[in-house]
Amino acid sequence: MPTLDAQRHRAQRAFLDSGAALTLGQAHHCPLTPGQLAALTSDSAHLVRRIDSGLTATIYQLRVDGRDYALKRARAQCLVQNADGQTSFLNELQRRADIDQLARRHGQFERFVPTIYGSLAHGLIVMPWISGQSVVDWDERRLRQLFDSGRELLEHGLFEWDYSPGNLLDDGATLWQYDYGYMYRFDPLCQFNSAGRGADTALFHLAERFETRSFFGWLLGRERELGQDAALAAFRLEKQVALECYERLRANLNERGATPTVLAWLDGIMHAWRVALHGDLATLYLKEGWRSHVMDLDDDLRGQTCTPGTLARCDWLLATLEHHLDALRACDALLHSDVDCDQASLLLRYQGYRAQAQRYQLGGRAA
Repeated sequence: MPTLDAQRHRAQRAFLDSGAALTLGQAHHCPLTPGQLAALTSDSAHLVRRIDSGLTATIYQLRVDGRDYALKRARAQCLVQNADGQTSFLNELQRRADIDQLARRHGQFERFVPTIYGSLAHGLIVMPWISGQSVVDWDERRLRQLFDSGRELLEHGLFEWDYSPGNLLDDGATLWQYDYGYMYRFDPLCQFNSAGRGADTALFHLAERFETRSFFGWLLGRERELGQDAALAAFRLEKQVALECYERLRANLNERGATPTVLAWLDGIMHAWRVALHGDLATLYLKEGWRSHVMDLDDDLRGQTCTPGTLARCDWLLATLEHHLDALRACDALLHSDVDCDQASLLLRYQGYRAQAQRYQLGGRAA
């Protein structure tokens, strides 16, 4: 049986090759015609700012008749060099259709920026403009909103893989999610996530995705600026919020008839967190920090989308191998083929990863 990834890739490639239309909303709700939006240039009188940091699309802030809009326009070539990247704009439109439908049906998804109009043919998405910034400090309010929104997605069969800082926007009261290019369908009652065949890749879940793509990168800065104790305190808060979220998730899935396999998987995750919160939190920090930095590095290398943050993660991994390898082995933190390697081999391997990350720096490719 093909993996869920393979099935999705095949279906999306077939959709793209067919030339079928995919539109969301009504064109007359756009501030300008779709053709005008697709042809927008930097000297347009309506352009307030242009944001080029996205790997799949460029964001434009437009002001038309006194109202601000966000225009997301697909790049001619996605900068993520893999199959998921090449179909990410189509996938975002598909997931926006799902979320808009769920919002109408259930009245939830309040922290997801709505779609005014979307067109695959024109390569554009129009949204309300949200005044805010990327998260610079993960406090309790932001953590609770992120986990609440993530739980809503999971309970409705949508698994978000990319909680990177560029996909989250905070306006001081609400943490908004506005990018769905790497969000995929799965069955939460019998599957862990949308990888593999659904129930054979237990590593990936909501907290792991957030920690891997965002939180441990932020904690790395916390370690450097304020020290290990401050990083551990922030980690404790995140785990307490995550635990409350997972307790509610498990109760809701159990009520809906989730399989014993899914429930036992959630129980195992929560048990490990409870034990650490009442005991040796530093060991869990080391174990999940190692996993997060390794998995994020792997993601950046596969997509050839490395940044200075990738290099900082590499440096943390190398320092940890040099000074804390015994502790990594003691808590079973090493992943995959790393388990059977000695220290010299591991250092050589991760030095090689760092060299790759240096070669794959986005630099001018994102401009």
